[in-house]
Amino acid sequence: MKKKLIPVIVILVVVFAIYKWAVGFNNTAVVLQEDAKTAWSNVESSYQRRNDLIGNLVKTVQGAADFEKETLTQVIEARAKATSTTINTGDLTPENMAQFQKAQSGLGGALSRLLVSVERYPELKANQNFLELQSQLEGTENRINVARDRFNGGVNSYNKHIRIFPGSLLAGVFNFDAMARFKSDAGSENAPDVDFNFK
Repeated sequence: MKKKLIPVIVILVVVFAIYKWAVGFNNTAVVLQEDAKTAWSNVESSYQRRNDLIGNLVKTVQGAADFEKETLTQVIEARAKATSTTINTGDLTPENMAQFQKAQSGLGGALSRLLVSVERYPELKANQNFLELQSQLEGTENRINVARDRFNGGVNSYNKHIRIFPGSLLAGVFNFDAMARFKSDAGSENAPDVDFNFK
C-alpha cells in the first residue's frame, strides 16, 4: 500500500508545483501588462494636456497679433487630427502606435512652426499669457517624454516576462502577446534646423 502511495504523492506534488508556477506566471503577466497599459494611458493624458494648451495658445496668438492665417490653420488642423487619433490599450500594435505617433508628430511640427513665427511679433513675445502658455507647453513636452519612457519601461518588463523561458511556453497558452514600444520618428536622432530668416 505504501509503495502505491509514493508515486501518487509525487505526481500530486509535481502537479501542484506546475499549477503554482502557471498561476504565478499568469498573475505576474497580468500585472505587468496592466501596468504597461496604464503607462500608455499616461502618455495619452500628457498628449491631451498638450492639445488642451494648444487651444489656449492659438486663441492668445490670434488675439495678440495680426498673425499668419496659414500657420494658425495648420496648428488647428494638426490638433484636430491628433485628438481624433487614439489607441485602445488592448490594441497597442506597432501599426496603431505608428499612426498615433504620425498624428502627434504633425501637431508637434505645426506647433514648432507657430512658435518660430512668433519671433516676428515682439508685442506677443512680451504678452504674459503667451509666455505662461509657452512655459506650460515646454513642461508638457517634458511630461510627454517622461510618460513615453515609463511606458517603454513597462512594456520592457512585460515583454521580458512573457518571452523568457520557461514563461514563454505559458505565454501562448494564456494568450499573452508582446506589446509594441513607443518609437521615435525616423530622423529624430538628427538635430532640427531652425531658420529665423523671415522674408
